[in-house]
Amino acid sequence: MAQKVDIPAAEAVLVPTDTIPDTPIIRGYDFGQGRDLDGIMEAMLTTGFQATTFGQAINEVNRMINWRLSDEPVDPNADPEHADPDFRAATRCLIFLGFTSNLTSAGVREHIRYLVQNRMVDVLVTTAGGIEEDFIKCMGHTYMGDFQLKGSELRLKGLNRIGNMLVPNSNYCKFEDWIIPILDAALKEQNEQGVNWTPSKLIDRLGKEINHPDSIYYWAHKNGIPVFCPAITDGSIGDMLFFHSVDVVEDIRRINDMAMRATPRKTGMIILGGGVPKHHICNANLMRNGADFAVYVNTAQEFDGSDSGARPDEAVSWGKIRVDAKPVKVSGDATILFPLLISQTFAKHWKPVEPPAKKPDAAANGKDGAVKATFD
Repeated sequence: MAQKVDIPAAEAVLVPTDTIPDTPIIRGYDFGQGRDLDGIMEAMLTTGFQATTFGQAINEVNRMINWRLSDEPVDPNADPEHADPDFRAATRCLIFLGFTSNLTSAGVREHIRYLVQNRMVDVLVTTAGGIEEDFIKCMGHTYMGDFQLKGSELRLKGLNRIGNMLVPNSNYCKFEDWIIPILDAALKEQNEQGVNWTPSKLIDRLGKEINHPDSIYYWAHKNGIPVFCPAITDGSIGDMLFFHSVDVVEDIRRINDMAMRATPRKTGMIILGGGVPKHHICNANLMRNGADFAVYVNTAQEFDGSDSGARPDEAVSWGKIRVDAKPVKVSGDATILFPLLISQTFAKHWKPVEPPAKKPDAAANGKDGAVKATFD
């Protein structure tokens, strides 16, 4: 009969440590040092859980911003122009920004507008709501509500609830009155001049017509930043397109071509939320064997196999993100995380260029009084 061996409880529970991890020590921000946003954000990396992941996302976005072709060795078979030192120093990453409609409904709209106004991103992809909600806000306000408000009572008051925000029905009426004449004019141009309208062309036209500096797409039009919306019919704007038509396929060719022809530039993806914008950007980068940089910010999980919840490594398997990339997914609410992300990335690198002292008028700063700026 085997003899019973007594093992001390402490030894049974606490296995002796063999090695100490060669990684940073977990330590959060010390508020005894004061209220310092940069210090708080820097400490995210060593806080643990999603704070650490968020710190990694900040680093990844800064890598997108900081990359220059001059960081790479010169390919002996490259175009002679690509070997020019000045060309290489000026060649930056092509950045795709994707976002869902709820973020345009929320105050994230102002953060996206800031990036577009200052040409910090190169390509936008969103949903129908991400387009129309921007224009609607130029005509009427969205108001704070509550998640607990009863839908039946709001319906009687002509109020639509988006989470804890409220949009009056009258806003949509104003939007319809504004957009229908523009769509009619576009249809006339299509019939008489052979204009082939795509979602991106239509959004550019609407950005021109809105002529409002609060609008994301006003600045996209001003700065020549293309906006893609492959599901443009899935919203209020889609109902108004009933008697009109747009060519989605031409836009698919256009965004895919932008990704493929980005070389020698690298490409980066910042995707807020999931759904169509996430897949559309990833799929375009598949055409060039994957993006070089990628940051996802969303609350979706991968257990149901959805593309929205898929981690970046799944995109690597498809060739949508390069195998040697260092992508990051932050699980969290973009309304909280995105402004903090901007504060530690784009806003730090983007320096306003002061206008000449003798020219204080708007023209000295650029059209509509916009301050010209540049990356450091």
